[in-house]
Amino acid sequence: MQTGVVRKRRMRQVSEYGRQLQEKQELKRQYNLRERQFKNYITGVLQKTGKENAAELLMRSLESRLDSTVFRMGIAETRRGAKQMVSHGHFLVNKKRVDIPSLKLKKGDVITLRPASLGKPLFKQSQMKLKKHEAPSWLKLDKEKIEAEVLGEAKLDEVAPTVEIPLIFEFYSR
Repeated sequence: MQTGVVRKRRMRQVSEYGRQLQEKQELKRQYNLRERQFKNYITGVLQKTGKENAAELLMRSLESRLDSTVFRMGIAETRRGAKQMVSHGHFLVNKKRVDIPSLKLKKGDVITLRPASLGKPLFKQSQMKLKKHEAPSWLKLDKEKIEAEVLGEAKLDEVAPTVEIPLIFEFYSR
């Protein structure tokens, strides 16, 4: 047996289908969604509109989720952490306790940290980080109360997705 011998393998070029699959998986992973959830977002967007503004509509619907909004507020460092915080019931939406991360928020909804959760060490750290955090334009963030109001919908240029969204729609149009 030879030691120290490194075999060089020729890297194959990724097929068009492979690129589409990679982009889909990456966006799905970023928003911490299961396959069926993600597919429902895609099909819902495709039913509502043509291809011209589908990317904008998809990002709006993904960003209008409660867990994404908690992430954008700056309370959680990751979307996965935001999803867990919401699942554990740490937030109120319009003064009602909510534990559904996929809850779709609308203009005028107010997201507040539960008073009982304020004393937890996790949220004491968040208050320090919030002072430096700048919320996106579609959220009005009150850093003292740890509260945000939804002012409108997310804009594609402000969300700045790291994937090529048209490839995802091509993947699902097969």
